[in-house]
Amino acid sequence: MSSAALSVQGLSWSPGRGRATLLHETSFDLAAGRVLGIVGPNGAGKTTLLRLLYRFHRPTSGQVLVDGEDIWQLPARRVAQTVAAVLQEQPSDFALTVGEIVSLGRTPHRTNFGGTNGAHDRDIVERALAQLDLHGLAHRHLGTLSGGERQRVMVARALAQEPRLLILDEPTNHLDIRHQLEILELIRTLPLTIVTSLHDLNLASGVCDDILPLKNGQTIGFGPPDQVLTEQAVTGAFQVEARRERLEPSSTDHLTFHLQT
Repeated sequence: MSSAALSVQGLSWSPGRGRATLLHETSFDLAAGRVLGIVGPNGAGKTTLLRLLYRFHRPTSGQVLVDGEDIWQLPARRVAQTVAAVLQEQPSDFALTVGEIVSLGRTPHRTNFGGTNGAHDRDIVERALAQLDLHGLAHRHLGTLSGGERQRVMVARALAQEPRLLILDEPTNHLDIRHQLEILELIRTLPLTIVTSLHDLNLASGVCDDILPLKNGQTIGFGPPDQVLTEQAVTGAFQVEARRERLEPSSTDHLTFHLQT
């Protein structure tokens, strides 16, 4: 695996003429190998931004450049070989087994006639299953799994795709504490560029190199967590009273929240 540089230039999106703009002009540059956390209250535009990054929405304005190339100027198959996404929506095709679902991650790398790379593809799928601790579930049908198990399957499928840019929409949703920590550790160690939305600001601070907070579809900052997730910024974005405290004995910063009075 290798990572790709991401550049977003003047990106905006509206669902149609005369309808409200859900993401206003947004620009940032993310160096290859860095992890970006998208944060903000519900309805802030997080999922809209992610959908633009993995070419689900065509921008109303602006560009998404991966290693300097506009993803809308490239064939869809080539983009799929470079960018993978794990979504909040659970898949509906429960007839497939876990192993078959993860194998679908190899689809963009197959020939026009559906041929596979045989042992090479199998090795990649096996590695993805192992990374997400799914070997014991490989022959189970997806519909028999819990929400958290299905989430891990979707991450494994994305890894089998061998992307250079990985988009994760709330990857810790439905996961118990242990598997949340495993996913976060995976994010820290993968040699990829990663953009992820997260609700938990303390988790985002711990795993992300950079943070981009959104409010009402507008970017209100970009940079390292300790510079962006200030008490004042979090209070303004989320309409709560935020305080940064020092935890002992770990000596790590931790945000706490209270309703404004």
